[in-house]
Amino acid sequence: MTAPPDPAFLPPLPGEGRGGGKRRIKDRPPVLEGREPPSPPSPGRGRSKAAAVNAALDAWFAARGWKPFKFQRDVWKAVAAGRSGLLHATTGAGKTYAVWLGALQAFSSAAPPPSRSAKATPPPLTVLWITPMRALAADTLRALQQPLEAMDAQGVDVHRWSAGARSGDTSSAERSAQNERLPTVLVTTPESLSLLLARADASEVLGRVKMVVVDEWHELLGNKRGVQVQLALARLRRWNPSLCVWGMSATLGNLPEAMHALLGREEGVLVQGAVPKKLVVDSLLPGRAERFPWGGHLGLTMLPQVLDEIAASSTTLVFTNTRSQSEIWYQAMLEARPEWAGLIALHHGSLDRAVREWVELGLKNGELKAVVCTSSLDLGVDFLPVERVLQIGSPKGVARLLQRAGRSGHAPGRPSRITLVPTHSIEMVEGAAARAAIAAGHIEARHTPVQPLDVLVQHLVTVALGGGFVPDDLYAEVRGTAAYADLSRESWAWCLAFVSQGGPSLAAYPDYRRAVPDAEGVWRVPDARLARRHRMNIGTIVSDASMAVQYMGGARIGSVEEGFVARMKPGDCFLFGGRLLELVRIHDMTAWVRRATGKRAAVPRWNGGRMPLSTTLADAVVQQLALAGEGRYPSPELQCVRPLLEIQQQWSALPTPETLLAETLATREGSHLFLYPFAGRHVHLGLASLLAWRVAQHEARTFSIAVNDYGFELLSATPVDWPALLPQVLRLPQGEDAHATLLHEVLASLNAGELAQRRFREIARVSGLIFQGYPGEKRSSRQLQASSSLFWEVFRKYDPANKLLLQAEQELLAQELEIGRLGASLASMATQQLVLKPLERPTPFSFPLMVELFREKLSNENVADRIARMVEQLEKAAGGVVTAGGVERVKSTLAFGQEGPGKPSATPRRERRSRSRPSRPLPPL
Repeated sequence: MTAPPDPAFLPPLPGEGRGGGKRRIKDRPPVLEGREPPSPPSPGRGRSKAAAVNAALDAWFAARGWKPFKFQRDVWKAVAAGRSGLLHATTGAGKTYAVWLGALQAFSSAAPPPSRSAKATPPPLTVLWITPMRALAADTLRALQQPLEAMDAQGVDVHRWSAGARSGDTSSAERSAQNERLPTVLVTTPESLSLLLARADASEVLGRVKMVVVDEWHELLGNKRGVQVQLALARLRRWNPSLCVWGMSATLGNLPEAMHALLGREEGVLVQGAVPKKLVVDSLLPGRAERFPWGGHLGLTMLPQVLDEIAASSTTLVFTNTRSQSEIWYQAMLEARPEWAGLIALHHGSLDRAVREWVELGLKNGELKAVVCTSSLDLGVDFLPVERVLQIGSPKGVARLLQRAGRSGHAPGRPSRITLVPTHSIEMVEGAAARAAIAAGHIEARHTPVQPLDVLVQHLVTVALGGGFVPDDLYAEVRGTAAYADLSRESWAWCLAFVSQGGPSLAAYPDYRRAVPDAEGVWRVPDARLARRHRMNIGTIVSDASMAVQYMGGARIGSVEEGFVARMKPGDCFLFGGRLLELVRIHDMTAWVRRATGKRAAVPRWNGGRMPLSTTLADAVVQQLALAGEGRYPSPELQCVRPLLEIQQQWSALPTPETLLAETLATREGSHLFLYPFAGRHVHLGLASLLAWRVAQHEARTFSIAVNDYGFELLSATPVDWPALLPQVLRLPQGEDAHATLLHEVLASLNAGELAQRRFREIARVSGLIFQGYPGEKRSSRQLQASSSLFWEVFRKYDPANKLLLQAEQELLAQELEIGRLGASLASMATQQLVLKPLERPTPFSFPLMVELFREKLSNENVADRIARMVEQLEKAAGGVVTAGGVERVKSTLAFGQEGPGKPSATPRRERRSRSRPSRPLPPL
């Protein structure tokens, strides 16, 4: 296989998707998702037609040796009875056909017998299949078409169903044809479904839908796209109260709550698929574990072992947590094995669609040896040849690890296998912890956002376009969703006022009269121009403005964030798409580039890489540390990291579920406090700021803050009596107003105004305050930020009760600071025994936090020199001879310890002067 051509010369290539491939399965091995269609349930009414459907499907999968599992039969029975529900089963267990065959049995056989002319006119839209990713739509469509073709080949005496997909990737010709008549089953995304709801004939087109299937529900549940789905389902239920709704998921820890969020007030059937499928979770361990690590300190030292694992496997997916890391690893692999050119590839969301499709096709056809990828390949698409999955760095959560593991082992008799490749010595403990959590069945819970008014405002305009609405009727409909079950009349009235005039501060501007009542009291969109603008900006996916990257006079490669390119000047080089590129010029929101060789390159950084360690995985890590504290090292990972843990225990202590470890250290920089709640970096940022603010109530001080997933550091230039102060500042507020007091203190300890304003930018886009432009229109992030900043200032000054301001504060607390988890951490710490250890020198746990502060204050050269000297001194004190490998080796690893695009406004590594009095917070909750 040759290297991929430039994107401009790539033709659209079909590929096998779910249901592709011809494989026989004997002795009931694990069922392949999308490939295990078993016998449908016994027919009810329309017995002869149902029997015909049964016979056709039986013939189809009897030739493949497929047999049904109990959970599949349970789904068919429930669908036949008109019940809705949630199906939870492992990846590759056969969820797709469990639901799809139930739909075919229940609804295709219920159609009236066809006539000769009826064959040319398929039934109207009957099943909506919602997928979270456009890339999944085409793959899912191919899987759904296979039993339809089998039924047609068998001459089944029912209407021939048509099938199609509608997403942002759908061609204009196909979209036009669908506007005339939608297929019987439509695979679509939440955004495209909302666009359908905005059609003037929405009730006529969608009112006959009998079933909605939401694939990968776990991916939508915890964000605004999931709320968008909830609102759309409520609208469809209004038109068809007997609507059958099914969700599918493989990685959810709170199944009843997840089903309630999907079905609203309706009771449902929870089906769990217990399919025997072997899962292997292991770790690729270094020859030795450095006892004094820093974030990313292993760098590319694991590369030779990674290459050996890839060479020993047929096809391997190499997952990284950030796009920048995928670029670094892909380039390093190619330089180490140049003979693999054309056999290894890179895949992430910023690459051009044609490049991504080329890679996906190569995977499906077994033509690629390895693909370095990010979450862009996390979901659904089946790649049968994939034998191994490697995870570079921490998986951050059990659900994410399971999801990625499921990308392998889709062939008969093969297990799913994921191998963790640590970038930090302590990450080796996470491997053992993840395996223990999976064995115990511990998976992270996901919760629906509560009353995001920006999504509701957008939905009001969508429904006003889709035939209009009567406020009282729509209010009852909206309250039928889990997200808005407690929506007050006051908030509803505010939303109506906002879409009718933009609130009191925007009443004079006609652009914000987006929906108003007509003479009959039905709310509609009064202006065709506003209708077009709304349709062009439907959706809740908000990202920083990106800039296209394109060869001079040639193909488009992909896109990078505008802020990265803005810091470059012509002649600068950067690594992108596995190529070394030189910036020629920036024009019309496009970075024009050409190939470069032999120059020092920057690596683009994208937002979104700062994932915190989940509570589930963090708790499992502490359990593993407790075992080590008892002198037990039962796993290869703990054995490897044992020298580090033993030094930690000798010089300080190891955390346990019953104890809270704190360390104090005096150096020439000042007084250090290290605290290890193991609550994830977001919570640690909030906790560190809160503790610094509380200490400053006794005496004004300046603190520097550093955080990682395991703990945080507070550094004061002046001495602090931590033994006396720490028990006081760790207190949890008491009384009826305890929660409000905690919110106030957290906001007072942060630059809340700046952080909330950043959240408001996204809210302003979703709610329709900011028009992001028509297709092809170039609008810079500076323009969008200026617009959102203007609204922010206007609302703060003239409309302080604007509920979008309150939502910005709530989202800041809930998402960036995880206030619920922060409060739970404080409550947990209140029950733990505080173990305060004064230190003579940094410990293996505190050293990484000190390095975080060095990175903020010093250049890479100075940081590398400081790290090398400190490691040498610490190893000498520990009785060892191992060094950090020299300044140059340390310097080469520094890029691996950074997550995200550098220094965002919410970065935890900053110096802040805490005030003796609270700063003025946002309007109180």
